[in-house]
Parts: sequence; C-alpha cells; structure tokens
Amino acid sequence: LPISALAAATLLAGCALRPVPAELPALRTVERVDLARYAGTWHEIARYPFAIQVRRCARDTTATYRALSPTLISVVNRCQQADGSDSVAEGVARVLDPSTNARLEVSFLPAWLRWLPLGRGDYWIIDLAPDYSWVVVGEPSRRFLWILARTPQLPPVTYEAILARLPAQGYDPARLLRSPGR
Repeated sequence: LPISALAAATLLAGCALRPVPAELPALRTVERVDLARYAGTWHEIARYPFAIQVRRCARDTTATYRALSPTLISVVNRCQQADGSDSVAEGVARVLDPSTNARLEVSFLPAWLRWLPLGRGDYWIIDLAPDYSWVVVGEPSRRFLWILARTPQLPPVTYEAILARLPAQGYDPARLLRSPGR
C-alpha cells in the first residue's frame, strides 16, 4: 500500500467508515499467503488514483514489508516527490485471518495512537503470482487498488492478464493509473 503518511491516514480512515455497496460481489482473496515469502520490497506498477498520493508521489513508489511476529508486519511506504525528496510513511499491518494471511488491516497512525479504533484500512490480497513476483491488493469498497511487483516493471502480457481478471472482482481496470515509468 505505497502512499505518503497523510494519504495513508486519510485513506485508512475512509476505508474503515465506508460500507461496501450492495451491488458489488463479495471480494475474494487468494487462498493462502506465505508471509515470509511476501516480505521484502514491492514496486508500485499501477493504482487507483488517490488525490493526495498523486500530488505527493511523483515516481519510484515502493512498499517494504517485514514480519514482526506471525500476525504483525512492519510496513514502510516510500516514494520520490516531484522535488526529488523522499516521502516515507511507516505503519503496521495486522493479519485478520491467520488461516489464509490474505486479509490484513493496516494503520499508519503514530504508534501511540494505534490503539484507537479508527485510522485503519483493509489490505486484502486478491491476486498473487505463484512465485510472488507480483500481487494485487484491494479492499471491499473497491475505492482503492494497487498492482505491485518485485521489479519496477511487469511484462505487458502479465499486466494485461491481471487487468482481465479485475472485473470479476468488481474493479474497473480503466480507472487504473500506471505509475510513472511502469
């Protein structure tokens, strides 16, 4: 979930308060995520536009995950701003469903505020390459979507195959914004 700190707080508060529209199919996650394999750095390939992220993140958006425990993950989102400086947001993700590890809840609030029942957002792994080379992350309201990869670019055939599967999950591929240089 690569976004700046302000964007993250706004995003997560919005996700937590927004109900899922009744006309959308239930969002399906992958069957199982090996969190040890999932850990590491992911490059943003595409995302649904998010105003604050568009203004703050000009390029080179990444998310780095590191296991803190079997159900808690450190999240460091980083991007380069238009002026060349880095924007960094640090948070934690908590596994909501340990039987699959595919549904997480992320908070970018300061550690001393994370006990509050707000400022958290759904982070659901809805598509994942068998070799963990790319992932699609969404959330039930379908307001947010990210395509991430281990490398800064995906082969066009892989990207197109991912896009072809999105409508079945209630996502509109036409809304995706490709990350610069991707």
